[in-house]
Amino acid sequence: MAEQEDVPEGTIQNVLEQETLKWVFVGGKGGVGKTTCSSILSILLASVRPSVLIISTDPAHNLSDAFQQRFTKSPTLVYGFTNLYAMEVDPTVENEDTGSSDGMDGFLSDLANSIPGIDEAMSFAEMLKLVQTMDYSVIVFDTAPTGHTLRLLQFPSTLEKGLDKIMSLKSKFGGLLGQMTRMFGVGEEFGEDAILGKLEGMKDVIEQVNKQFKDPDLTTFVCVCIPEFLSLYETERLVQELAKFEIDTHNIIINQVLFDEEGVESKLLKARMKMQQKYLDQLHSFNP
Repeated sequence: MAEQEDVPEGTIQNVLEQETLKWVFVGGKGGVGKTTCSSILSILLASVRPSVLIISTDPAHNLSDAFQQRFTKSPTLVYGFTNLYAMEVDPTVENEDTGSSDGMDGFLSDLANSIPGIDEAMSFAEMLKLVQTMDYSVIVFDTAPTGHTLRLLQFPSTLEKGLDKIMSLKSKFGGLLGQMTRMFGVGEEFGEDAILGKLEGMKDVIEQVNKQFKDPDLTTFVCVCIPEFLSLYETERLVQELAKFEIDTHNIIINQVLFDEEGVESKLLKARMKMQQKYLDQLHSFNP
């Protein structure tokens, strides 16, 4: 094992002390304890921030179990707190309020279906738009397993590209959007200018959020892993992908660690601690 002084200090104090942080993502491989860690982090943040919102974006929500309280897609005050709120949303499912086949939202939905990934991105954008209108000093995301999380972080750029493609229809095909509104049976009140206006507004929100996600003063990603091979491998891949997205990550929580207690006689327990130590050494030498 590395010398004790070379082992990083086990703390997330830097996250708590970074008063400029607006977005905190917590993610990693499935089953490593992301919900537990994000819940604890949100509780700690609530002790130093005026207001905190924790959002679960995992379709298999566990926040309600963690706090033993029912949460929905609307922010709900967590029992025992005056400044900690929680909500559970699924950005991969189209918002019920915008899923109608009538009117402009239905038309936008039909347009979205023609661009891979943009339907999820638009739903995520609507959720971010809602969150931004709320006055929370910091927002913690309890994310789904790694693959889903990386898609979620791609949503701003996916939506930006998709909306650019839709917006280009006007310059390339003249009045095509106006014709399409009539084809889809959309009324004059939902004409070309109204649709383009809504798309432009959504694009502005996404550009702003995308900029914030890439600002280390405003956003950080906390990786959660356990001292096992697959988790270590996936954490390394996650950090590399986050670097491509230009998203700051300088904290890794190593969960489910067995500590060497004096007098332990179990051979199985000792073997597991020895196995964990090998991966702990690798994690300690890992520099995100």
